[in-house]
Amino acid sequence: MAENSTSVVEFILMGFQVHAELQLCLFFVFLAFYLITMGGNLGMIMLIQSDPQLQIPMYFFLSHLSFLDICYSSVIVPQLLETLRTEKTVITYERCATQFFFFTFYGSTECFLLAVMAYDRYVAVCNPLLYATAMTPQTRLGLVAAAYAGAMVNSVVRTGCTFSISFCKSNQVDFFFCDLPPLLKLACSETRPREQVIYLFAFLVIILSVFVILISYLFIIWAILKIQTAGGKARTFSTCTSHLMAVALFFGTLIFIYLKGNMGKSLWEDKIVSMFYTVIIPMLNPMIYSLRNKEVKEALKKVFKRFVRVSQAE
Repeated sequence: MAENSTSVVEFILMGFQVHAELQLCLFFVFLAFYLITMGGNLGMIMLIQSDPQLQIPMYFFLSHLSFLDICYSSVIVPQLLETLRTEKTVITYERCATQFFFFTFYGSTECFLLAVMAYDRYVAVCNPLLYATAMTPQTRLGLVAAAYAGAMVNSVVRTGCTFSISFCKSNQVDFFFCDLPPLLKLACSETRPREQVIYLFAFLVIILSVFVILISYLFIIWAILKIQTAGGKARTFSTCTSHLMAVALFFGTLIFIYLKGNMGKSLWEDKIVSMFYTVIIPMLNPMIYSLRNKEVKEALKKVFKRFVRVSQAE
């Protein structure tokens, strides 16, 4: 068999393989999570677009983060719900590769965008007088475009390397979506050279993003330490707390699942961690930014007051 051929034309996603009662319970739990994710992130985008106070670069990037969370979750969760509903799901080879590509694309873009948001906070805290001129609309668009372009390169390489492997041992994927570790278990050709390329690109995406975030926050902390009053320090740092929480959640789980030494040896452990960053984190991000951000809370209050006035008028 040629190394780039495959005898598999479809895969069977095995999901969590639990009792039927728990399967149904999980279905409704994840459905609720997905609806909250959609509502929260769409609401955040609409709030940012409608409130003049939120027309600044930080919220421009936040609206893109919400958009990515919608897309990221939508690539995985509908497939997960289908697998939970039917206990196992047949997915074509092409659909599996497509899901794999977009999952990688949106995840990589989110990595780069969180780095861009850290740079934005650095400029705002360390060079506040130059913030408006440094973060022009053209600069914002350029940074976001660079995040998408970098993610596209990673996705093409990762998907090409993965789906040039011959799959012939089985077509049963012991996972709830088409991810790398369970797919590698089905390979009947040599995978090490491709794995090395895949993990090199994953390493570069994570390391480059984390490096920008760490350097940005080192300068931010240095600038905050030079502020004389405790109140001034707290107010300045409060503009960064939401972003730091989002970074800790997202990169913490990514580093665990992709850079841990026993990658793929405990698929049940991988399922739990993957569920966290594909289902839970996209739901939590709008909550983090709405509960920890003064401007967003003020915008929500204005929307609520308008809603109350309209209701009373009726």
